[in-house]
Amino acid sequence: MAEMSNSSSISHFLLLPLADTRQLQLLHFCLFLGISLAALLANGLIISTVPCSHHLHTPMFFFLLNLALTDLGTICTTVPKAMHNSLWDTRNISYSGCVAQVFFFLFFMSAEYSLLTIMCYDRYFSICKPLHYGTLLGSRACAHMAAAAWASAFLNALLHTANTFSLPLCQGNALGGFFCEIPQILKLSCSKFYLRELGLFAVSVCLAFACFVFIVFSYVQIFRAVLRIPSEQGRHKAFSTCLPHLAVVSLFLSTGTLAYLKLPSISSPSLDLALSVLYSVVPPALNPLIYSLRNQELKAALWTLMTERFQEH
Repeated sequence: MAEMSNSSSISHFLLLPLADTRQLQLLHFCLFLGISLAALLANGLIISTVPCSHHLHTPMFFFLLNLALTDLGTICTTVPKAMHNSLWDTRNISYSGCVAQVFFFLFFMSAEYSLLTIMCYDRYFSICKPLHYGTLLGSRACAHMAAAAWASAFLNALLHTANTFSLPLCQGNALGGFFCEIPQILKLSCSKFYLRELGLFAVSVCLAFACFVFIVFSYVQIFRAVLRIPSEQGRHKAFSTCLPHLAVVSLFLSTGTLAYLKLPSISSPSLDLALSVLYSVVPPALNPLIYSLRNQELKAALWTLMTERFQEH
């Protein structure tokens, strides 16, 4: 009875501190502040530029706008609390705050993976089936696909969050990460109770693997089609629209795989913390840079928008 037999007996959780000394804590605060401001600026520019530029009202930029929203949401879910804890030298996060972090992190990450899969579908039809592109990816179809991505992400996050926090927690309240994650919470659960969550996790992994197979298959077809383009300029244009998406997908999947599928023999608190930061903070901050730095249309639209605003004032 001395053990916590129910999650309702926990009023807060203890997160893993980013550093032990005050100087390093303040350094981490400054680093996170810089990363979050860069992510907010870059994603904010995409979110403000795409709706205001009529020639960017295409399926590719519509999905890029949705992707920027997921990146912004991911950063805002994890980084502010980590900055607060580093600045005020605390480890606490409330029970409700932890629930919210788990839900919103899963929601935005699931939506991002679904959107990346849809964007692959968009690139496939743009390059491999250009004659059918306009009919298959009209504005209504794009809106339906985006809505399906957000709705499925919401359902996935809701199921996992509700299932995880319904489990009895018997191993204290100290988490091994700088934000609340389901694997860290499951470590606090009584071993015989978390099989239900593992079953739900297995279903999610199967769906994620199906999306991965679809992405790989699509890019095999895309590269075969690109290599058949006779003109070098045509091949370059096709590659310039595909490579940023492929880079974002690779960054998303590689960092997540490193964080969750690393060997137990090489696991350590410092390594787990570094990998957690790598997959939860780095991709949302780099994604807009990968797209905006390589996309001439987006850069031109942004420059035009900034010039018009400057002339108005």
